Amino acid sequence: MGFLSSLKTSASGLTAQRLRLDTISNNLANANTTRTLKGGPYKKQMVVFTPITKQYSPFSLAAYTNAATLNINKPDDYNGGVKVASIVDDKRQGKLSYEPGHPDANSDGYVEYPNVNVVTEMVDMISANRSYEANVTAIGASKSMALKALDIGRA
Repeated sequence: MGFLSSLKTSASGLTAQRLRLDTISNNLANANTTRTLKGGPYKKQMVVFTPITKQYSPFSLAAYTNAATLNINKPDDYNGGVKVASIVDDKRQGKLSYEPGHPDANSDGYVEYPNVNVVTEMVDMISANRSYEANVTAIGASKSMALKALDIGRA
């Protein structure tokens, strides 16, 4: 792995974790939102990551007998890093609370609250923050190694 590819890998991790932190923040901000534009309570959102693989042209695929053989288990197919594949809504039902006077209560008097667990979101936020910090540290280590290599070249 070269100097620039290590920076590219860490940079993709920084970008992905930043979006994850933004999504977690959005979940926390809407933890009590019982009415959205789509109708119903807010649904927790989750970020799905996928590894970054090489983009092949149709001509380079000719070397493979089947395009399905491209996978990250082969070092030639994996570029390094991650990208956001999608942001998906959690389909689980939220907590029901009996509040007949609430404007969003159903005909039985129950209000459905978002399926956001604040404690889980905080744990996810700490995890995303630590991942972000690890990528920053990796960039710093790559930079330090490159500077040391330049110092060796000057001597």
